Amino acid sequence: MGADQALALRAALVIGLASSLSYAVCGGLTLGGTPAAFAAIVAGLVVRPDFSRWPIALYAVLPLAVGVSMAIGEFFGLALADMPQLLVFGAVAALMQLFSLLLPLRLRMLSGAIACTGVLPLLSTPSWSSWATELLAIVLGLAIGTALQIAFTPARLRQSLKPQHASAAPPQAAEPSLAQRLQAGLHSPLFWRKLVFASLGLAIGEGLGAVAPKYVYFGVVLLLNDSIGATLARVRDRMAGVSLGVLMPLLVFNTLGMGTLSVGVVMAGTAALVIALRFTPYLNTALASSGVAFIGYGPLVAWYIPNRWLDYLLGSGLALVVGLLLFPNSALRRFNQLETSGDPAGTERLQLLPAALEEARWLGLPPPRLPTAQ
Repeated sequence: MGADQALALRAALVIGLASSLSYAVCGGLTLGGTPAAFAAIVAGLVVRPDFSRWPIALYAVLPLAVGVSMAIGEFFGLALADMPQLLVFGAVAALMQLFSLLLPLRLRMLSGAIACTGVLPLLSTPSWSSWATELLAIVLGLAIGTALQIAFTPARLRQSLKPQHASAAPPQAAEPSLAQRLQAGLHSPLFWRKLVFASLGLAIGEGLGAVAPKYVYFGVVLLLNDSIGATLARVRDRMAGVSLGVLMPLLVFNTLGMGTLSVGVVMAGTAALVIALRFTPYLNTALASSGVAFIGYGPLVAWYIPNRWLDYLLGSGLALVVGLLLFPNSALRRFNQLETSGDPAGTERLQLLPAALEEARWLGLPPPRLPTAQ
């Protein structure tokens, strides 16, 4: 077994152990099934396959951002309890998109997490006690996953893998002010497309007859991007990850039943499968898909796997339709324009290249290339 394979296997085992231990700790604290599942998912996701460390700021920023977004959902869910669910859900979904504009550019990666966690309280019975236990579970998952990753980091990597500090980061362009970020966001077609269709996502899912219409909403807010190629890439990655992530729960929960051991086996098995197939870019989606299988479901029932997959496919289709029909932006077309009209340094083309490659792949065209250095 090579060094890379051994490291990948170690990572899969640590992911399973972190998820299982987090699930057990939450069970011992009687936090409930949903918080325990949150802790298990977060603990699995925080372990990185190469054992590199997350920036230290993540451990303060992530619970704060998720806690605020969930609190908004709880507040509106309780304050508007007599209003139709679709109306309340749409209002909170729109607020989550506005909330994302307030984030500094370096934290925009949390926009998807905010959009998802903000509406979660509306999918059950809102209560502040649920908010507190779920936030505690997320913090426990972060702490346990990080502690186990550090404990099981191979000795040969300990000196080279250190937490990333803001002071050690390379210099970046000046951060736009809050007013500038709001102005740029409000003038962006992507923001308005996301806001409108996030607000309508649950209603569209119910109108299409989705068994779990929330996945149609998740598809829009997580997959819709600023260009057709980037949206296509996200759809491909998401559906591949979901497809891989439902296999282990289907096998393990239907044979071993539900419990701390089976949770660890599911998460470790999913990680090992994805790594063995060299599909590491799909790992986080696969782990999240495996994890949500035991949020309130227990041993899987026959409808869950196919319908969750189909509902996510509906959400992916909606994201593609919106990206193609409303203010479409082709990364491939822009790339080709820059090739003939400017961008001598190739900076913008380098940024567009992944999305342009994805568009060319789907259209069956020759892949775009950056100019060869002279």
